[in-house]
Amino acid sequence: MKMLQTDAAVIGGGAAGLLAAAELSKRGVKTLLIEPNKLLGKKLRITGKGRCNLTNDCDIKTFLENVPCNGKFLYSAVSRFAPADTMALFEQLGVPLKAERGNRVFPLSDSAHDVANALERECRKNGVQVLRESVRKIEAENGAVSRVLTDETEISCRAVLLCTGGASYPGTGSTGEGYKLAKALGHTILDPKPSLVPLVSMDDFCAEMQGFAPRNVTLRAYENDKLIFEELGEMLFTHFGVSGPLVLSASAHMRNFDTKIYRLSIDLKPGLSEKQLDERVLRDFQKYQNRDFANALCDLEGRAMIPVLVRLSGIPAEEKVNSITKEQRKTLISFFKDFPIRISGPRPIEEAIVTSGGVNVKEIDPKTMGSKRLSGLYFAGEVIDVDAYTGGFNLQIAWSTAHAAATAFSESLAASRT
Repeated sequence: MKMLQTDAAVIGGGAAGLLAAAELSKRGVKTLLIEPNKLLGKKLRITGKGRCNLTNDCDIKTFLENVPCNGKFLYSAVSRFAPADTMALFEQLGVPLKAERGNRVFPLSDSAHDVANALERECRKNGVQVLRESVRKIEAENGAVSRVLTDETEISCRAVLLCTGGASYPGTGSTGEGYKLAKALGHTILDPKPSLVPLVSMDDFCAEMQGFAPRNVTLRAYENDKLIFEELGEMLFTHFGVSGPLVLSASAHMRNFDTKIYRLSIDLKPGLSEKQLDERVLRDFQKYQNRDFANALCDLEGRAMIPVLVRLSGIPAEEKVNSITKEQRKTLISFFKDFPIRISGPRPIEEAIVTSGGVNVKEIDPKTMGSKRLSGLYFAGEVIDVDAYTGGFNLQIAWSTAHAAATAFSESLAASRT
C-alpha cells in the first residue's frame, strides 16, 4: 500500500471540494484532493443544462428565505462568503458573469465547463495534489482525524474535508458514500430524499401529452389544498407525469409525501382574466363557426393538449362551436385557468438535482463547518442536511460552506504552527 502525507485531505472533487481545495492551497495548506472520477467537477459541468447557474445576486436575507431546510444554520457561512463574494471570485478567476431573470447568475459564455475549469486551474496553480481513488475509510485517534484509507493508499492527515455531495445523479459520483463515511465516525444521517425532482402523476393524460412543453404558464402547487408554490415559466409533460423548470422548483416545497396530499394547477393563460379569455374564445368560435369543437381550439392551445382539454370540458368533440352554450364555455375556460394534475410522488432520488437530508446540522459548528464529534473533520456542500430552491442557491451553499471549512482549518493550522 502506498503512503502519503498531507495537511488536509479533501474528499470529493465537485463544486464544494474544488473550491475548498483551492482556498486551502492558496493559504499555504498542503492539500490532497481525492476524487475517483477522471473528470473533476463532473456534476458541476452539467448543472443548469450545462450553463451553470452558479449563484443568485441577492442579499443574505433573500438568500436564506430560499433555503427551506436549515437556513439559519447557514447564516454565518453565507454572511462571510456571500453571493457577491462568489461573483467577485469567479471574475478574478477569469470567468465573466451575467445576471438573468430572478437574479440568476451564469458565466457570460453559458458554459459550465468554464466554471469547473477555473477552479481546477486554481487548484493546479497552488499545488493541489489529486488522487484518483475511492475512499474506503476515515480513521481517528484520540478524538481527532488521523488517516484516510483507499484500497491502494494510506493518507496521513491533520484534517478531512468531506465534500462528497448527496445521492442525486449517481453517475457523476454522488452515490451517498459520504453519508456512510460520516456515519462510521459517529454522525447522524437524516434520511436522504429527492429535492428539485420531476413528479409522478396518476393522471393518464400526462403520458398522452408526453413531450409537450407549455411556456409562459403559471404553475401552482398545493399541499392539502393550501397554496405552497406559484410561479410563471415553463414545464414539460412526460410519460410518468411532469418535469421542467417550474415542476422542479415546485417539488422543493413538497417534502411530506408520506403524510400530505399534493396537487398541481396550471393557468394556461395567465395574461388573461376569465372574462378576457371568454371574449377570446368567442372570437375563435366565430372564426371557426362551422367547425367541430375539437377543431376550433387550434389558436388557443398546443395540438397535444387539445384532445385532453376537450375531454375534460365534457363538451362533445363533434359539437359545432356555434351551438356551444355559455355554461359550456365557462367550464372550458375553468380548465384553461385551472388545469388540474394529481401528484402521487417524486421520481427516484437518482433523478433529483439535489438531495434533501444528510449529516445532521446539530452536529456541525455553523461557523467552521467542523464536526462537533471529531476534531479535524469538516463538511461542505450537499453532504450536509441543507438544500434550497432553484436559482443558484444550492451552488452558493456549496461555495459558502467550503469557504468556511477551508478558512477554519487553515487558520487552525496556522495557529498551531506559531
